Amino acid sequence: MKTIESINLIYRDPSVRGGRPCIVGTGLRVMDIVMEQQQGEREPEKIALLYEIPIGEVYAALAYYHEHKKEIDRDIQVDHEYIRRVKAETLGR
Repeated sequence: MKTIESINLIYRDPSVRGGRPCIVGTGLRVMDIVMEQQQGEREPEKIALLYEIPIGEVYAALAYYHEHKKEIDRDIQVDHEYIRRVKAETLGR
């Protein structure tokens, strides 16, 4: 008989980080891991050291990202737009 195992390392809570998917036991968003890899071009081992989390949690976040790519990419874009807007407002003062 086949058993399908599940790795429960990602959670969502509306009261934590706007309900965005995070690594269990932290407020570290999946998108933080993804952005670090994309923008910093870091290997998962270096990301684990940077955030002081087990390597398995980095890989879980990356796996989650690949299963929910459209949603996470949209969240990243929303964050980038927010940062640009805040910088523009701050520089305009």
